[in-house]
Amino acid sequence: MQSQAALPRRRPNGVSRVLAEVGIAALVVALLALALRPGLGPGALIAAAALVVLGLADAATVLIRRIRGTRRPRGRTAPQAAGRIATLAAAIVLVPAAISYIAAMTRPSNSSLSIRSVEWLRDNGGRSLVSEVERIYYSITAPAKGGPALKHLEVAGVAAAPVLTHQLPHRATPVPTAPRPHPAYRPRDITPVIHPALPGEGVWRVTQARFAHEPSPPVLVTTYRPDPSYPRVVAGLAWINHLRTHLALYTGMQEPPGATGPHAVPASGLTKLLATFNSGFKHADSNGGFFSAGHLFEPLRPGQGTIVGTTTGRLDVRAWQGGPAPPSSIAFARQNLPLIVDHHRPNPNLSDGPQWGATLGNAILVWRSGVGVDRHGNLIYAAAPYQSVSSLARMLIHAGAVRAVELDINTAWVTLNSYAYTGGRGASSLLPDMARPATRYLTPDDRDFFAVYLR
Repeated sequence: MQSQAALPRRRPNGVSRVLAEVGIAALVVALLALALRPGLGPGALIAAAALVVLGLADAATVLIRRIRGTRRPRGRTAPQAAGRIATLAAAIVLVPAAISYIAAMTRPSNSSLSIRSVEWLRDNGGRSLVSEVERIYYSITAPAKGGPALKHLEVAGVAAAPVLTHQLPHRATPVPTAPRPHPAYRPRDITPVIHPALPGEGVWRVTQARFAHEPSPPVLVTTYRPDPSYPRVVAGLAWINHLRTHLALYTGMQEPPGATGPHAVPASGLTKLLATFNSGFKHADSNGGFFSAGHLFEPLRPGQGTIVGTTTGRLDVRAWQGGPAPPSSIAFARQNLPLIVDHHRPNPNLSDGPQWGATLGNAILVWRSGVGVDRHGNLIYAAAPYQSVSSLARMLIHAGAVRAVELDINTAWVTLNSYAYTGGRGASSLLPDMARPATRYLTPDDRDFFAVYLR
């Protein structure tokens, strides 16, 4: 009788072999996830890279075998089994990542596919990776100091009618305006920092011609060169008269989290619309609060730089000292990172990169925007390419801000649009190089924003 030890061993059938490989692959994924914790986005990139490497290795093996004229060995070798397990592990990672990515790409959005893809990666564990790639890119593409100066400056806004001299027999009759209970105030033109100044540099201009003759228009805009070291960099400024305007804060389709409509300037507000501008960092980057239209979307945090509007129409930019929910006197409160300007001076901690959140830090030269308040309570908006946090703070101080916060950074998000005519017509960007169209915010947008209306 044949002994049991002499019986031939059964090879596992195909189904059991596949199940074993799937189990091993799942175990590999679980161990890597526990050890590395890359997040869904970076994990998908690693898995995709692994598939590419495995594919190239397999192709190279086949090519070498054909060159040598050798046949493929029967059965499955250890390297082949390892390759199958690695391929299965990559597939286990890629399937949920693909489902998440497709869901994100098919959500309502007005951003390009590339912007949404980067945002998906950032929101799924790749924030530090994206920031590092951006840091390297902007470091490489940073402008060199010096160089030829600009010969002309593209000015913003509508030029006021020319002032007639005493040599002319008659003076033009100013356009009559409705009386206002408050004394007129108009800020001084911005003092150029590069000489000789270019025509129109730093000169405030109205956004609508009907306000050209008024001593205190509702919105003024200008452009100037803020840094002698970079004479070709142009910044844009906007001054918003708190006595002639009122602000509204609208939610976007994706920010803040859980936001509801309208996500655009309502049709009912177009007749008095003067300007729109970006309102700040995503909640995941600033961890700040958001209150608008009687709804607290995110609790307010003490010490955070906050853009505040009261029910009486007063505006302020200040460090929040209240509780997580604002009092009934507050119409809106939008928090960002800590103040970059306080008491008309830069925040002394601007050199402390980690304080400014999961962004490009404080020193990388990139598109940046910010908003401040002057000593009269008017808002000042500033935006420019190739700026650090410190240079943005200096720009706002130069324009008269006593307190200020940084808003969005990067070309995709920095936006201020004004409208030359009522009804949202004649839209134009504060700076011609702003990436988004001048009609942004007239249709639903991904991000929250401010709208400026005539009182």
